[in-house]
Amino acid sequence: MAKINKDAIKAANPWARNPWFETVVEAQRRARKRLPRSVYSSLVAGTQAGITVNDNMNAYGELGWAPHVVGAQPDRELSTSVMGQEISFPVMISPTGVQAVDPDGEVAVARAAAARGTAMGLSSFASHPVEEVTEVNDKVFFQIYWLGSRDDILARAMRAKEAGAKGLIVTTDWVFNVGRDWGSPEIPEKVDMRALLRLGPEIAVKPRYALSWIRDGKIIIPDLTAPNLPAKGETGPTFFGAYGEWMNTAPPTWEDLQWLREQWGGPFMVKGITRVDDAKRAVDIGATALSVSNHGGNNLDGTPAAIRLLPAIADAVGNDIEVLLDGGIRRGSDVAKALALGARAVMIGRAYLWGLAANGQTGVENVLDLLRMGLDGVVMGLGHKSVHELSRDDLFIPADFTRSFGE
Repeated sequence: MAKINKDAIKAANPWARNPWFETVVEAQRRARKRLPRSVYSSLVAGTQAGITVNDNMNAYGELGWAPHVVGAQPDRELSTSVMGQEISFPVMISPTGVQAVDPDGEVAVARAAAARGTAMGLSSFASHPVEEVTEVNDKVFFQIYWLGSRDDILARAMRAKEAGAKGLIVTTDWVFNVGRDWGSPEIPEKVDMRALLRLGPEIAVKPRYALSWIRDGKIIIPDLTAPNLPAKGETGPTFFGAYGEWMNTAPPTWEDLQWLREQWGGPFMVKGITRVDDAKRAVDIGATALSVSNHGGNNLDGTPAAIRLLPAIADAVGNDIEVLLDGGIRRGSDVAKALALGARAVMIGRAYLWGLAANGQTGVENVLDLLRMGLDGVVMGLGHKSVHELSRDDLFIPADFTRSFGE
């Protein structure tokens, strides 16, 4: 593990009073303090009443450990691999779209992931081109939404492969229901003078955020387009234009996914699995990996927490496909619980975005360090030498904890 140099962190961000934060929750607090209300709201949003968003986080608290007090191992092995890529510990970046919390967005995240020896999922709705991201991280998996024709989708995937993407992630865990009991953030179609005037009062009370978009005396206008959707070098549609096309594209069938997997010809992940029968279909089409995920609570509200669904899916297909988990990870102990229940690794979303908002690339590295340290502490406390030794024998699991569908 890279040694954490808090002096270097301070030097990278000298105006920050305490640039190092001790928890992901503190990163979230700082993100909320720094970001305009609309931007912050987009990071915490879920659908409808937020039942799934809350269960994703709270379910981990129902699981308990049975630690040893003697026999801790002096050295622990945390490394693993995902879709053929060696990573220093079993946490990777989940793809998230339009990272306007920081001017460098996905490029800063890619640098942070590379600095900590892990892989990154890059959204096809990202605000930076895939070529810029793969230039700074050689372990990038490109994420695809089923948007447009087969030819469009394949061209998008091949552009990513040409840029150096090592694998493909197809996101299936989404429904077009944006109604939220607490209201939805108002995000402009594009950042023009009208949008700036409307958002001005929000931005004016967040001077640190406003100043971060000024470089060499010039204002950087946040890019709300999707540059990875068209051919390289062409202007991408606005985020909402892309979203509209996505809503009007017929959802994929399993036959569509198998076709894309065959055309891609490399590591392939199906993201959004919540049922055992769907997990088996992912195996049938030849997928390399699947992610147990409910899109961070942005799928059907009331879908159980991903961690509750993991054990049955891991039991059913864990010997045939790499099983990852995405949803609610806030601590290294959450990572350890997912591994103990059968996940090969986890993917994080909101946690690294809060780090990015709090302190740019260094903030993302901070979040990754916290998760690694927390995971290492659990492995040590349980007397193990490796993350691969974690199992259900280490956990107290309430009788009514797990959920299983489609068996």
